[in-house]
Amino acid sequence: MKQLLLDLDAQKLPSLATFVVGQNAELAQLLGLFSQRIPSQYGERSVYIWGEPGAGKTHLLHALADHPDSRYIPANAPESAFDFSEAVSLYLLDDCEHLSPLNQIAAFNLFNEARARGGFLVAAGNHPPMILSMRDDLRTRFGWGLIYQLHGLTDEDKIDALERAAHARGIQISAGVIPYLITHYQRDMSSLTAMLDQLDHYSLVTKRPITLPLLRELMLQQQP
Repeated sequence: MKQLLLDLDAQKLPSLATFVVGQNAELAQLLGLFSQRIPSQYGERSVYIWGEPGAGKTHLLHALADHPDSRYIPANAPESAFDFSEAVSLYLLDDCEHLSPLNQIAAFNLFNEARARGGFLVAAGNHPPMILSMRDDLRTRFGWGLIYQLHGLTDEDKIDALERAAHARGIQISAGVIPYLITHYQRDMSSLTAMLDQLDHYSLVTKRPITLPLLRELMLQQQP
């Protein structure tokens, strides 16, 4: 049964439309502009996003990378990934706190090239630029553009988002299921949404309604 559930569960590609905004409305609006290659109202073309793990930073970067002239660059990418290209107008640097010394130099050069040639750059990390453990010149560059803290969702936000997602998909869920899920499962929205999909599939396979006992049964099956 577990293998069947994994086969049925198709990972949905991240998008700006599926990002749960919560307290991040201004940032979401800015990234919407960047996705269209429109600078901020201040003329800025770079932004540094910081927040705790699971807040949605990588989701946002992957969503912006869903364009042919965008390039997603993880911290451990080869140095060549940081090379500037006229064919790329948006660069997306993830997990900046993990950049190696060589990649810090490459990121510094990329930032300068992109800025000089009118490119856009979005960088993300777990900490604000001023306390990142890295080269001073790169830390300063990240601070040149806009800086946003990506605020995590409250439990109420998560419940509302999951209920709206269930309603949009026509999933009928008994009261108490979603509150139990967000307090007894991984707390990031990506994992919660994936579990909602698996719960829907499990309900279809077992031909049982989505109730608290069904959720507990599924969660028990997924324990190592």
